[in-house]
Amino acid sequence: MFDFGEDAGAANVVKLCANFLVAASIEALAELLTLAQKNGVSKKAVAEMIGKFSPLHGGYAKIMAEGRFEPAGFRLALGMKDVNLIMGMAASSVTPAPLASLLHDRWLTSIAKGRENLDWSAIALDVDEDAGIRAAAAP
Repeated sequence: MFDFGEDAGAANVVKLCANFLVAASIEALAELLTLAQKNGVSKKAVAEMIGKFSPLHGGYAKIMAEGRFEPAGFRLALGMKDVNLIMGMAASSVTPAPLASLLHDRWLTSIAKGRENLDWSAIALDVDEDAGIRAAAAP
């Protein structure tokens, strides 16, 4: 348990902040795995290395490296809902959040491609495509 004060709404803020961190981590993992692959290093080997020092990151890295986006642990469409809420919270508190804008565009692109029911780590497919790698999994 964590105490964030008397305002019950603080729990929502903290939840969105935590999900923002996970979404940003997913983007970073997708980019670094694609970078590794484009430079001749196995995504699976990098994912295994990451898993040694961070179980959360390692779990998502493994899903991405294996292209195992179904069944979804957390659907991409739900991630988009959270990204939209993060963007709204940032706007209402006049807090610049350029990374949230990038995540919004990435999630929106993936949903536009029909991937909304895949795991939210399936944005890795878009990162691969941006790098000229043919997507390994289709919805």
